[in-house]
Amino acid sequence: MDLPKLRTSGQAGQEQAAGESGLPAFPVNELAELVADLIETTGLVPADKIAVVRGRVKQGGSFAQAILEEGVASPDGIARTLASRFHLPFVELPVVGVNPNAVGELPLHVLERVNAMPYALEGNILRVAVADPSNVQTIDELRLGTKFQVELAVASRDEIANELRRLARASEAFGARSVIEEDQFLGEEPEEEEDDLEVDDGISDAPLVRLVNSIIFQAAEDGASDIHFEPQEDTLAVRLRIDGVLHEVQRIPKRMMAGVTTRLKVLAKLDIAERRKPQDGRISLNTAAAGRMLDIRVATLPTVEGESVVMRLLDKSKQAPTLTDLGLSEDMREKLEKIIRRPTGAILVTGPTGSGKSTTLYAALTEINRPEINIITVEDPVEYRLAGVNQVQINTRAGLTFAAALRSILRSDPDVVMVGEIRDGETAKISIEAALTGHLVLSTMHTNDAPGAISRLAEMGVEPFLTGSAVSAVLAQRLARKLCSHCCEMYSPTTEDLISARVSPEVAAAADGVVFYRKKGCPRCGQTGYKGRVGIFQLLVMSENLETLAANNANREELDRAAIGEGMRTLWDDGLGKVAAGLTSVEELARVTT
Repeated sequence: MDLPKLRTSGQAGQEQAAGESGLPAFPVNELAELVADLIETTGLVPADKIAVVRGRVKQGGSFAQAILEEGVASPDGIARTLASRFHLPFVELPVVGVNPNAVGELPLHVLERVNAMPYALEGNILRVAVADPSNVQTIDELRLGTKFQVELAVASRDEIANELRRLARASEAFGARSVIEEDQFLGEEPEEEEDDLEVDDGISDAPLVRLVNSIIFQAAEDGASDIHFEPQEDTLAVRLRIDGVLHEVQRIPKRMMAGVTTRLKVLAKLDIAERRKPQDGRISLNTAAAGRMLDIRVATLPTVEGESVVMRLLDKSKQAPTLTDLGLSEDMREKLEKIIRRPTGAILVTGPTGSGKSTTLYAALTEINRPEINIITVEDPVEYRLAGVNQVQINTRAGLTFAAALRSILRSDPDVVMVGEIRDGETAKISIEAALTGHLVLSTMHTNDAPGAISRLAEMGVEPFLTGSAVSAVLAQRLARKLCSHCCEMYSPTTEDLISARVSPEVAAAADGVVFYRKKGCPRCGQTGYKGRVGIFQLLVMSENLETLAANNANREELDRAAIGEGMRTLWDDGLGKVAAGLTSVEELARVTT
């Protein structure tokens, strides 16, 4: 398809001429009005939002951007509509891929300015995806910026932005490696002591700075929770934990290992000369490119191959979820809402590290937060900022432990107390006593299931009769990866398939012939078959019978049988419902619950 012929003066900024492209000769404003009329006639969009869109377009704004920002349509829907209206192909960049040869034909700063992405180069034709084909200046600039014939396609604005960020990051990392490799080729490899000085002075280490920054920005953009820098025999492996699973993304030459590690320690304000013992630090970072305000916890650990560095990324800018957002079943959510609105008692959330326990507590606080009550939290670290809530971050070096902070908090007239984690007997005893003396206490523990939390408190030294009286409910949870909605496929597993996925023979026989979904893999999910995570829950609500059993120091098995007899579902049962709904796979459920 030939590039539309465009006027460069007079009406060039307002009108598209009909020509070889076959595009209709509508002035841009008239075209926007026409599309707005079409949307309005459907009755699917409120008239007030359409009116706002019209007003923004009349003031010179982009029609596509206006309807996107007003929430009238999704980026993908807008792109498909524009492609149809302008008789241009619609492309999904993660699916078709971006050819590096095509990208190199236009400068990055031009692509960022006009919001476009070249994705294919076929002979003399350069195929370019744009977000807004009505922008005449964009098309002019693309045509003038390359010697090839430009053919346009329409892609989602978000997908183009993601590819531009990835391109900028790759360019920065490549430049860093090129400079370092050139130094090595010229025989200018500094000694290890000089490396430390170079990284510390902030001038001569520019390539290393760019390399480290590009890795952090990639992790922020991909939504990673952790970055692992792991020294190996001949390389420094970089792995990102995304959706709870580690993925290797890069291998850095061993000669650069000391510089990268030192740079990370400088950022975290650690002792760069100390390599024999573990250290902990913190970095605050505003990754504007990825739209995240990050608080990064840094931990170093000496290994036989060198110092490993693990960075935990905490997004300070994201909003705390609600109970509805967590993925609780309707019945379980209603029960939990009633419990957290009680004025006293202890609500415990249990599960392994990284299972979303703190996020659940924040959702509960968001539900009950109001001006009439005083909510105080003690956390390590503070993961979300909640307006109207007094949040305390522990500092073990200053002697501010969970137990010490909790004792002080109880003298500050709280109505609700959130304890980030019950780690020791002293914290457990203070928390349970607070729940018995007129406070609502929310906290987390590390146990495999909900009944196990009751017996764990007894093991920590809490009197069993106090546990039975104080605990209102225990919520156990796991996080399972969600199936990618773009590539998951339907299938009917055999009994052997289910047994191989660690499903018990009885359950496998009962589920024979049932339709499930399984992973496949596509560019949108990085060929993993999963994208995002969903919660799997087990709620134990303390009853008179369970309270009696707890007071009599019953073991976990007795509590489990009694709770199931009163209607408590197991983690497997709740997860199987999400498998049947197509949210996750039976293999993933077995991975996180067994």
